[in-house]
Amino acid sequence: MNTNRLSPAMEKALSDQMNKEIHASHVFLSYGIWADDKGYQGIANFLYRHAQEERNHSIKFMEYILNRGGKPKVEAIPAPPADPESLTACFDGVFRHEVDNTTSIYRLVDLAMEEKDWATWNFMQWFVQEQIEEETLASNLIDKLKIAGGDRASDESLFTLDRVLEQAPNDVPLAQDATGENP
Repeated sequence: MNTNRLSPAMEKALSDQMNKEIHASHVFLSYGIWADDKGYQGIANFLYRHAQEERNHSIKFMEYILNRGGKPKVEAIPAPPADPESLTACFDGVFRHEVDNTTSIYRLVDLAMEEKDWATWNFMQWFVQEQIEEETLASNLIDKLKIAGGDRASDESLFTLDRVLEQAPNDVPLAQDATGENP
């Protein structure tokens, strides 16, 4: 008996998003390595935690597909982009990546509505809310760097920014523990 409750198009779209989240994890890991190499251990740690959060998102998609009777398909992950030239380029890249991810999330919501797949539509609402938080976080990074002086910031300002991000809470939850009330 076929117990798959996802259309072939939805199963593929969800698998594609799972892979997109894995790619995002690799991008942020790559940016973190770049920051670490430049001596920004606090910023690197922040980016490493963000990489783990993106990986958790991919696992969340994987579990949903499996729970709905589908089979997620792991695809080849594209290489991360080249190292950023500056902190501004790094933070701008984080923001652009989040906006691109939001667009993909919205496409999934649209497909769920089109198919009247209310279970998937409901599942996707967590990600809609999460992307608001992700874009705000990325935008705040850009703002903090601008306040510090951007690419012309003093060493003291960059040191302070690095310490602030290092002290950010390390509260990345495991994907399987996330709920609507506690994402």
